[in-house]
Amino acid sequence: MNHLAHTDGLTDVQRDILDTVRRFVDKDILPVANELEHADTYPEAIIAGMQKMGLFGLIIPEQYGGLGESLLTYALVIEEISRGWMSISGVINTHFIVAYLLQQHGTDEQKSRLLPAMATGQTRGAFSMTEPDCGSDVSAIRTRATARDDGYVIDGQKMWLTNGANAGVVATLVKDDLGHTSVYRNMTTFLIEKEPGFGETRPGLTIPGRIDKMGYKGVETTELVLDAVAVSDRDILGGPYHRGRGFYQMMDGIEVGRVNVAARACGMSLRAFELAVGYAQQRRTFGSPLAEHQAVAFKLAEMGTKIEAAHLMMVNAARLKDRGERNDVEAGMAKLLASEYCAEVTQDAFRIHGGYGYSKEYEIERLMREAPFLLIGEGTSEIQKMIISRGLLASYAL
Repeated sequence: MNHLAHTDGLTDVQRDILDTVRRFVDKDILPVANELEHADTYPEAIIAGMQKMGLFGLIIPEQYGGLGESLLTYALVIEEISRGWMSISGVINTHFIVAYLLQQHGTDEQKSRLLPAMATGQTRGAFSMTEPDCGSDVSAIRTRATARDDGYVIDGQKMWLTNGANAGVVATLVKDDLGHTSVYRNMTTFLIEKEPGFGETRPGLTIPGRIDKMGYKGVETTELVLDAVAVSDRDILGGPYHRGRGFYQMMDGIEVGRVNVAARACGMSLRAFELAVGYAQQRRTFGSPLAEHQAVAFKLAEMGTKIEAAHLMMVNAARLKDRGERNDVEAGMAKLLASEYCAEVTQDAFRIHGGYGYSKEYEIERLMREAPFLLIGEGTSEIQKMIISRGLLASYAL
């Protein structure tokens, strides 16, 4: 048994799920990941396999056709999948966030209407806060809902939607002028349903095309353009009494997303270590395997220690959320540490490979392009430090 990233206290069901996912990764993802990634090809066969396993419904309650598992199970599944190919975890991450938002904040009608199709993966979810001109400053969003007699119309532009084309429902944060002094109380989350695909996917809603990226390929990242898109009270997450609650709902979802990014980083780090430790034992220099040179052996020791620390922090953040406790600081810490360590572990693995690491024939080349995404996804490292410091200062206030 390999030593790193084991989790104590799992149930038999959790272990069975993880064993199944691990075998799936080894058999169906790792052998094709590089080819699909280099071609930037959507992984249809892999997605079909995940649907067959029920992974799209992993955290959705059984009454809606899901498996009803915990955030910890979800995070550990993401860790396993990211060990195979980080982009695959992107296909289900935003889907999970939307499913979580529905479970926590949706009306009974919204849950009954959307969750059964989401549990099977027939309907995919996407999550939209960011805009072209505001980045991490959510208060500066310009997309706006304007009330009228028969509901609302939404105008604006969103950016960086993972699953933007394949999604059937997009949880979208917009400005909603309710007269509050706080900008954060003048935001509402709408569940905007659309047809999958590019172009105009419902009247006024356009998905222009894929954004070409350095890494994180295979899964599509898109813009979302809204031109007088008609919606109603039925589309407000939680119903009309939740107007003005959008920012707080989205932050609840982002905490789940930060645990996810930490899990992705743990999985990628583990794969980088596997590649490095394998190569270091096979490649010989100066008459000995690389692993017998102290400089490389010490690097492997540091890499393994970082993976273990990040994994434990990720598990702790997930378990806090499962217990219903606030985990914004812990999720921020896990995301910060895991993503920074992932970049470091991946670069160390790249250095151990030497010149071969620069070749597209070697898997580490792909990981080198994917790791930087985790430094900015679901909030940059600097945003995490703001969240962590504010939480600590509140706890240790004089």
